Amino acid sequence: MSEQPDPAWLEELFEWLRIPSISADTAHEGDVRRAGEWLRDFLRRAGGEADLVDTSTFPLVVGEIRASNGPDGAPTVLLYGHFDVQPPAPLELWDSEPFEPEVRDGYVYGRGAIDDKGNAFLLLKAVELLAAEGALPVNVRIAFDGEEETGGHSIVEFLEADQRGADACMIFDSGMPREDVPAFDLGVRGLIYYHLRLRTGERDLHSGVFGGAALNAAHALMTTLAAVVPTPDELGLGVIPPNEEERRSWEALDPGAAVLAEAGAMPADSAAADEFYMRTFAGPAVDVNGIAVGEPNLQKTVLPVAAEANVSIRLAPGQNVEEIDGTFQRLLRTAVSAGAELEIERWASSPAGLIPANSPAVRLAQDAFERVLGRRPLLLRSGGTLPIIPTLADKGIPTILSGFALPGANMHSPNERLLARYIPLGVAAARETLVAFGDLG
Repeated sequence: MSEQPDPAWLEELFEWLRIPSISADTAHEGDVRRAGEWLRDFLRRAGGEADLVDTSTFPLVVGEIRASNGPDGAPTVLLYGHFDVQPPAPLELWDSEPFEPEVRDGYVYGRGAIDDKGNAFLLLKAVELLAAEGALPVNVRIAFDGEEETGGHSIVEFLEADQRGADACMIFDSGMPREDVPAFDLGVRGLIYYHLRLRTGERDLHSGVFGGAALNAAHALMTTLAAVVPTPDELGLGVIPPNEEERRSWEALDPGAAVLAEAGAMPADSAAADEFYMRTFAGPAVDVNGIAVGEPNLQKTVLPVAAEANVSIRLAPGQNVEEIDGTFQRLLRTAVSAGAELEIERWASSPAGLIPANSPAVRLAQDAFERVLGRRPLLLRSGGTLPIIPTLADKGIPTILSGFALPGANMHSPNERLLARYIPLGVAAARETLVAFGDLG
């Protein structure tokens, strides 16, 4: 297998990357649609059926490429990805134009080169090649969205209403912990996001006259937050612990101390480095994301009476949003200082999801990746939140969440890049997995 991508494949990918499909910028609403139209046309050229489906935000691309020997009796594989991208700013930190992709030093540079157009292209090209050769053993359903970077709820709503199901799903929107070490993310954490408002009186007060006697909103907020930070045991309800294969996979990763140091971070406590993967992959975590109270810059000797904070909980697989929400709010309200008024708003939530590691689809995919890459994929979980995973898990669709991003891929940052030799390798891995999925059903 050539280590360099076919120039025709590169130019095809570059066409897609040149479309500035920034879902967070209303000025690019038309570009998001154009990126969806590009995907629709690609699927039609590959012999499939595809259309744009409008939603309340950005369109979905929904399509199908049938098995080469006919759809009857063939397993069905769902492919998901997204064609929207992050804003490119700050532009001055790019070494090349973000929407003029180029190959440099063995990497493809450009916004979307890995997240997710470049990653998803590997899946799409594998399907196209198998269909052209009359060797596609599965029915392939495609459901891509154009708003993953700004919510990702339209695809969830579509799949929740869709009754057709699938025998497996493949998503290339992730990566490797290090070069040439493939991995599958079988779990994602959920998220609940809160905004807190606390008041302790009618107006700010002179600290010389009232200090030590009047309730201070800054102090009251700190006391309240101390009930949930660090994460108390009461918020660990329902966690599904990692199995032995997952724990063995963690041993192949960089030590937690090295990961923290590389990120320029300090351990939260004396056990944090040793427990890094348990805490970030398989456990819940409460974080204060921002606080507004008083005057932090000027010398102003007052007792503030109003304080606000944004607080989030990452839910571990197995945890229930409503149960954890009830426990969290109870802990806060019990801890609030007498005389203080606390308002809690829940701004957003998404459940956690977990794919069974022993499902036939996962084992077939591991075997396929190992044949192509020479190394069996590690079974990991993601500390982040991907709303589609719990939806697929609830439908009983085993999902392969993988990809070819490296730690230095600069996703969401300037100089986003995909290692060019991973293009033929990723297509080959996707192709081998689709062939292997012919044994499902």
